[in-house]
Amino acid sequence: MAILNEILSFNEKFVANKEYEKYETTKYPEKKLVIISCMDTRLTELLPQAMNVKNGDVKIIKTAGAIIAHPFGSVMRSILVAIYALKASEVCVIGHHDCGMSAMNPDDFMEKMKGKGITEETLNTLKYSGMDLNQWLRGFDKVEDAVESSVNLVKHHPLLPESVPVHGLVIDPETGKLDVVIDGYKNNG
Repeated sequence: MAILNEILSFNEKFVANKEYEKYETTKYPEKKLVIISCMDTRLTELLPQAMNVKNGDVKIIKTAGAIIAHPFGSVMRSILVAIYALKASEVCVIGHHDCGMSAMNPDDFMEKMKGKGITEETLNTLKYSGMDLNQWLRGFDKVEDAVESSVNLVKHHPLLPESVPVHGLVIDPETGKLDVVIDGYKNNG
């Protein structure tokens, strides 16, 4: 069975049995926190459990490597929406050990793209249009440095209120142990 058909079949039963009722909450995060974390599948359930958050407690934004790549991209916009429209008052960037973005090689990545049908011509068009794919697809060597970089981008954003603490953590995807990279309370202001 195709994945979408499997999902829709399950969903029909989910709605009919009113299983959604146990997840009812508002759009406002109870703990007033917005989390930027990696999209790694190991964190889907582990991260909320390790942080003692449940449905309705926080806003979670997932991106490869928990990297905020552009100060005016969709991740930063989502953070600002969470703060200004949805009553979040703190931000937490959470990277993890053994991340797929660590030491990602752009050349290898582009070879995989070519293997899936992306032409050299397309890559050259992007290159000659000013898109630096090597920079855009580059990973990181040390997760703590990547977290610090994303925290700094958020903390120093011109549209972020100075009063908003921005924390940086790293989680162990096996145990759920959280290590502080940046304590936003100490670095606030």
